Amino acid sequence: MSVVARGEARAPRPGFGSRIRLAALAAPLAMLAMAGCRGQQSMFDPAGPQAERIERLAVFAGVISTAVFIAVLAATAWAVLRRRRGDHAPASPDRDRRMGRTVAWLTGGTVAVLFVWLLADFGTQRAMAKVGGTQPLKLTVTGHQWWWEVQYEDTVPQNRLVTANEIHIPVGRPVLVKLEAPDVIHSFWVPRLHGKRDLIPGYTNHVLLRADRPGRFRGQCAEFCGMQHAHMSFWVVAESPAKFDAWYRAQLRPAAAPADSTRRAGQTAFMSNSCAMCHAIRGTAAGAGNGPDLTHVGSRMSLASGTIANVPGHLGGWVVDPQSIKPGTQMPPNQLKPEELRALIAYLEGLK
Repeated sequence: MSVVARGEARAPRPGFGSRIRLAALAAPLAMLAMAGCRGQQSMFDPAGPQAERIERLAVFAGVISTAVFIAVLAATAWAVLRRRRGDHAPASPDRDRRMGRTVAWLTGGTVAVLFVWLLADFGTQRAMAKVGGTQPLKLTVTGHQWWWEVQYEDTVPQNRLVTANEIHIPVGRPVLVKLEAPDVIHSFWVPRLHGKRDLIPGYTNHVLLRADRPGRFRGQCAEFCGMQHAHMSFWVVAESPAKFDAWYRAQLRPAAAPADSTRRAGQTAFMSNSCAMCHAIRGTAAGAGNGPDLTHVGSRMSLASGTIANVPGHLGGWVVDPQSIKPGTQMPPNQLKPEELRALIAYLEGLK
């Protein structure tokens, strides 16, 4: 039964022409909204040469797509209005020739647009393969379910560094990242520095990037890899060469010995519970590699691969019940006495 009472006037509905005009207006507004996108994980706020190329290609594609969309809408509206007015020309050889010429022009225009698009894509790919600069910094990033292992390569074994979920790079220097995965397919993506690149088990991939200004750039796994795919992020910290060298030297040092009784008790709790069975802390007997290296965990910005901030409250919650924060993670819950937990938090916080 109709909800409109008999005799009651219905609200006027927008006609087809109005819908066409609204859609034509929405397209450029959407482009303007995209142009205003900025933030930690926006490809429209590039911080390196490769990301700038990708942004240019995206804007070019958006402009071309919008122009084609508006042209199609205009042609459709013209055809509908012409049909409603009954403006029909009788069939004739001249009409068929005009129709043939129109189709030929439209086909040629489509081929020209696709060709220009192909050239733009090819030029972008070539430009992204060259970053210039000095000898690249080399590191290997391994994607695990659901965290990132980062190894800095060096010809001197004792200068090789292993960390997790946080990548420091010097501004202006190319960085060659080797990508590997031992379990499932992941994808390395830092939108402000480069496009996505897949990590495929049994296959080594590479990505070459460079940051031209200091900053913290959020990265994210861009290939669905399981239950906690959305919580598999990381940070790229671009800093001056001097700050990067200082950070690197500090990270190479083994963990400092606990400076007080509370932290000594925390170290004992770490070694006597299941923590030491999965994690490594250089300078101690803990040398397992099933989870992130924790030698300098206190210096990192986040925990659980960017899921929570690295503050004492979150650290305690993560140690006791990680499944409530990141269901499905391989880290088991830890039943610790309150004094053990407080000491363990103090110890891990002190690993700067």
